[in-house]
Amino acid sequence: MSLVLDPAAQDLLFREARTANTFTDEPVTDEQVQAIYDLVKYGPTAFNQSPLRITLVRSPEARERLVGLMAEGNQPKTAAAPLVAILSADNEFHEELPALFPHFPQAKDAFFSERQARESAAALNATLQAAYFIIGVRAAGLAAGPMTGLDFEGVRKEFLDDDHTPLMVVNIGKPGPDAWFPRSPRLAYEDVVTTV
Repeated sequence: MSLVLDPAAQDLLFREARTANTFTDEPVTDEQVQAIYDLVKYGPTAFNQSPLRITLVRSPEARERLVGLMAEGNQPKTAAAPLVAILSADNEFHEELPALFPHFPQAKDAFFSERQARESAAALNATLQAAYFIIGVRAAGLAAGPMTGLDFEGVRKEFLDDDHTPLMVVNIGKPGPDAWFPRSPRLAYEDVVTTV
């Protein structure tokens, strides 16, 4: 059985898409980011909780502060990327549930009254949304460079607050020269899928 999605789109989103390590200086506009979000917001999350929050780092001062919080190997590419996004989980996402899950507005209190339950749910579902975001960046014809080599607590203190947990930093832009490392191997179907 073949996929319904056009092979060129499959390549764009998956087979030829790579984590970019260099970028051109072509800017990434707010309109592009809005188009990415307007596409990926439809990805499913439990209770439609949608806990992902995106902080766009645009000013030179903010970029300098962020670069200082990145692992040494990630600093040059974060300094040079046209746009950098901090993806975080909103641990107070439950406040939006009456609007986002209107057929069961009691979910806010029935399942998420405890902070620990919210943090666990927010981390899982925002990470799922972060994957959608990366695919959305690719759908926009851009490259994404997601990274977790950073000072998480430092990023939280510098850019977020106690109600948000940083998940990753994503460099975004058109790929530059020598943008790709050689592709690493992937597991085979039979190594991943089990039928019971």
